[in-house]
Amino acid sequence: MKLFEEIQPIVFKDGKVLFLDQRALPQKTIWIEIDSLDKCFDAIKILAVRGAPAIGIGAAFGMFIAAKDAPNTSFVEFYSHMKKSKEYLKKSRPTAINLFWALNRIDDVILKYKDKSIAEIKDKIEEEAILIQREDEEVCRKIGENGQIFIREGMGILTHCNAGALATSKYGTALAPIYVAKERGIKIHVFADETRPLLQGSRLTCYELYRSGIDVTLITDNMAAMVMKKGWIDACIVGCDRVAENGDAANKIGTYGVALLAKAHGIPFYVACPTSTIDINTKTGDDIPIEERDPKEIIEWMGKQTAPFGIKTYNPAFDVTPNNLISAIITERGVITAPYDEGIKRILRLKR
Repeated sequence: MKLFEEIQPIVFKDGKVLFLDQRALPQKTIWIEIDSLDKCFDAIKILAVRGAPAIGIGAAFGMFIAAKDAPNTSFVEFYSHMKKSKEYLKKSRPTAINLFWALNRIDDVILKYKDKSIAEIKDKIEEEAILIQREDEEVCRKIGENGQIFIREGMGILTHCNAGALATSKYGTALAPIYVAKERGIKIHVFADETRPLLQGSRLTCYELYRSGIDVTLITDNMAAMVMKKGWIDACIVGCDRVAENGDAANKIGTYGVALLAKAHGIPFYVACPTSTIDINTKTGDDIPIEERDPKEIIEWMGKQTAPFGIKTYNPAFDVTPNNLISAIITERGVITAPYDEGIKRILRLKR
């Protein structure tokens, strides 16, 4: 697939960390060199890099950048610097659990090698960040393979937001079954919601699917019910930013509405995610923190004010789909079905 050879959301080469600025897509390809912790924080916060797995990868490389500036005098001073860096990056986006998962992996590496020299610890941090990125590619591929049980020739699939190659290291989560199907010669028609207010579906999902030679049709968010009624949708597949212990799943705002529509039309609704997105410390979807974003995202359009000045706004970045609307959760370790609390415990016990 040409896309995977040309575009990745995060590139690490010759000691430099580069984030693809996804705000500029699809018109421009702009790379941001991440040479400070503040730049990493800002890139995650402003959605230059986005998608739960990619956020985790970005945060891991952010810790690599932080380690470069950490004091070499003693482990105590070094670790103090790294702990502050970790807490700082945790505040960039609160909903995607992969952010915290990746930061904790880097923290575990630091503590594991605390008796080594500071230089050796820094090398281990670099190695772990690279490993997190490489593992994600493998994980996404397995999600794609496990999702094939729900794929058949000629089916129509609706997806919401972007959970493809641009949101991970390769393949994506929700789009992974679609890419694997294409590799196997299975033809699928994808309907992509534009995904208001930041249009990740039209700007990113359509961009990468079209470039990859996959049949894709763009629709606005409020057209989903109509295409379902016409019988054009055989399944919905979405990614997610956090799955609670009971199987409730937080994903881009509007996902809950798609799930309700799918239920009304008798269409299966699947969530695709790595097991690192499952948070057993979050009991239900009610416990998932939902990020609320800048009002400008919904009161402005292309830099122009489109709502009355002084209007009140509510702009959550995510909503939660309850487990009773989810047909299955597709992970790299297998497919989870209801009862989700039992299925999640079982899948987390399995090795990759």
